Parts: sequence; C-alpha cells; structure tokens
Amino acid sequence: MTPRPSRPPTSIYIAGLFAMGYTEFYTFLIPLYGLSLGMSAGQIGMLVGGRSLLAVFLSIHVGVLMDRFGTRRVTLFFVWTAMALAPVFPLLPWFLPLLLLQVVNGAALNFAWSGSQTLIAQLAEGEAEYIGRFSFFARFGTTLTPMISGAAWDWGGPWPAYMLGAAWGAVLTIALLRAPESEIAGADGRAPRRPASFRARDVVPRLPDYVRCFALMAIPAVATTMAIIFLRTATNGVQSSLYVVFLKGNGLTGTSIGILFAAIEVMSGLGSLFAGRAMALGDPQRTMLSGTVLSIVLICVTPFLGGIFLLLFLAQAARGWLQGVVQPLMFSVQAKAVGRYRQGSVVGLRQTMNRLAAIVIPPVMGVIADHWGAGESFVILGSLLLLLSVPVALITRRAARHEAEPTLAD
Repeated sequence: MTPRPSRPPTSIYIAGLFAMGYTEFYTFLIPLYGLSLGMSAGQIGMLVGGRSLLAVFLSIHVGVLMDRFGTRRVTLFFVWTAMALAPVFPLLPWFLPLLLLQVVNGAALNFAWSGSQTLIAQLAEGEAEYIGRFSFFARFGTTLTPMISGAAWDWGGPWPAYMLGAAWGAVLTIALLRAPESEIAGADGRAPRRPASFRARDVVPRLPDYVRCFALMAIPAVATTMAIIFLRTATNGVQSSLYVVFLKGNGLTGTSIGILFAAIEVMSGLGSLFAGRAMALGDPQRTMLSGTVLSIVLICVTPFLGGIFLLLFLAQAARGWLQGVVQPLMFSVQAKAVGRYRQGSVVGLRQTMNRLAAIVIPPVMGVIADHWGAGESFVILGSLLLLLSVPVALITRRAARHEAEPTLAD
C-alpha cells in the first residue's frame, strides 16, 4: 500500500487563506476605485476583466517555472510584485494607466494563488483530505476580505484600503516562508535536484513547455477533470454576470444578494472538509461530474424560483456545498495523475481553463440575454452546459473502464 503522506504544516493552510484572500482583496477594491473616479460601467468592466488577461496566456509558463525553480521561490516573487504595486493604484486616476496596472497586478495575484495551490498539492501528495482542509481555510479569505477591504475603504478611501492589501501580502509572505520548499524536478521530470540558477531568458515563454503541458491532456484523468473544471467555472461565470442583474430586477436588495453570495462561500468551505470522504464513495471522476451537473441545474433554475429569497438561499447553499466537495477532488485527481514533479504545470493548465471560462461565459451570457431575455438566458446556457456534460460523461466512463482493465487482468 502507498504510505499516507505526512501532514502538511499549518503555515500552508494559513497561506491558502491569505493567498485566495489576496486576490479577492484587489478584486473587490477596483470597482469601488473606478466608481470614485467617475468611470463608466463599461470601463469598470474592463478593469475587472483585465486581471485575467495575462493569466490566460502565461499560467502554463509560470507553472513550468515553479516546477523548474521551486514553487515557493516563484510564488514569493509574485506576492512581492503585488505588494509593490499596491501603493501605485491611488496614484493613477486615469483609465488607461489604471487598466495596464490592473493587468499586471491581476496576473501577479493569480500566479500567487496558483503557487499556493501547487505547494499544497506537492506537500499533501494529492491527498484529498489535506487539500480539502486547504480549500476550507482559503474560503475564509474570500469571506473576510470583502468586509475588511470595504471597511478600510469606508474609513479612508483608496490609500488605507490598498495599503492594507500590501499588509495582507506581508502576512502571506510570512506564511510561505514558514512552509517548506518543494523538491525540484530533474531533467527526466522525476528525480529531485537542486534549484537551477535563474537566467534572463527564462522569463520568455518557450513553446516546448506549452506542448509538454498540453500533452498532459493525454492522461484521461487530466482530460476529464479539465473539462469538468470548465463546466464548473462556467456556473461561476453565470453568477458573476446576469445572476446579480436578474435578482436586482426581481426586487432583491443589495444586502440580500450579498447574503446569497456569502452562503455559497461558507457552504463551499464546509463542503471541502468532506472531500476526503467523497474520495471513498467510488470513482472520484464520476462524483465530480455528478456534483458539477447538479451545480449547473441549481444555478440555471434561478428564474423558476420566483425571486423567493428562501428558495434562492437553499439553491446557493446546495451549490456551494457541491462545489466545495468537487474542488479538492479535482486537485487531488490531477495531482496524483501527473506525479509530484509536474504539479506546477498541471496547475498552470488548470488556471488557463479557469481564466478561459471566466472570459468566455459572461459575454456569451450577455449576448443570449440581449436576444432572448435575462430569464431565458439561464435556461439556454444551462441546456448548452448540460449537453456539453454528455461527452464528458462518456469520456469519464471510458477512462474508468480503462483503469479497471489492468485490475481485471490481474
């Protein structure tokens, strides 16, 4: 039997809380800052979306750098980059310079979060129970930071709010420094070695790295989980776009909508604690797909709940629980499928799929709503996502059958 990995240090769970909160801190502040400068809704939308631009193209490259030079080492660079850029925001009241700053800073924040995910996958060796605990603490970050950053903004505006963001990064730095560094892959991608010295040319993405990273999709477990990730992120894209608009149009207050958003975060955190048990229910890929399909149904039935707050709350709570269980399972399955020394690469590939879905789904949702109406767009997009789930289910079934064949042969 494979020995159970040693328990990851507490510092990595603290890093998860502050890494995910680090991203949410700046995500929450940029719309407030844009509004205070009198920018239009379209400009604010571009500022919000700009944070994902570089992550789509460079997540794989940064993941490869983590495998090559050490996860903690690369992650700290991006944490410090975001800390250094924090005080620049209040100095830029113009749209185009602010957009450029948001693109660069958003990439640094995304890569800091990717590094934390990679580090827990390496230290936990793909164990779903430990990854679930990491996800549980990370949800504390997404729950606390909007309240903390909002209070700082109300108290003194952009300067104290963004400087508090830099202080948040300092705490994340301490947590990462107390966590052990991961082993570095050798030339064969397996044997550990000492970290290589960094050269200027390493900054430039290399095509062979991207080819090797996408080649991981040839592993059935990676391919199916990447497809499930796209479907799962699509439901988040629905929530971040027309969900708020639809509820506001049905008479819900901002406070009520905020409670619905908090419900999914809290239940996601609680659900992640059960990932270890869910791993033992049977084939984890089927469990992930079933949970994702139910999540699609729960978000797309929104127009049929009649704007009744209790029903909306229950739907959000159930969806949050399912997503909380599914996320650590995805991380675990991928981590075990690619091995210890390709964790950065698979996280980079995963982040690419996440950012791609985050960029594609909201505009598609908007186009559908413009032509057929907001309520109808939930049904149309939900039907499309469910149709996309069918080939994923077939691939998952074949993958499970393929994995079972050697066992039967034995």
